[in-house]
Amino acid sequence: MSNPNVTRLPFADATKAVRHVFIRNLELLAHIGVHGHEQGKPQPIRINIDLAVEDAAVLADKLDVVVDYEAITNRVRALVTGGHINLAETLAERIATVCFEDARVRVARVRVEKLHALPGAESAGVEIERYRP
Repeated sequence: MSNPNVTRLPFADATKAVRHVFIRNLELLAHIGVHGHEQGKPQPIRINIDLAVEDAAVLADKLDVVVDYEAITNRVRALVTGGHINLAETLAERIATVCFEDARVRVARVRVEKLHALPGAESAGVEIERYRP
């Protein structure tokens, strides 16, 4: 959850040994929404994830020493295909929780956009930032 008493951690900072891992513009079909016209049919969403991650002391050019963005993407896909979600806010919170499954993730910023939510708008949605619980 957000903690207003925590000093804002940059997403990349060599002096704090923080690396920025991100997933950009992941577009999926989701069963999401509270309105009648959103029930029973998938709609396109776009997801962006920014992670502040503990930097590996020694980068050994091996996947197990870094946060695996493909693994996170696969978990996000499973969330989205796991059933109907009423709110973009709920989906964003669940995605942040998935990101914290990797103990190296310190901060997760998640944006969920519904691409056809409002006539005349490219998208509408929510962005959250959460610190490791």
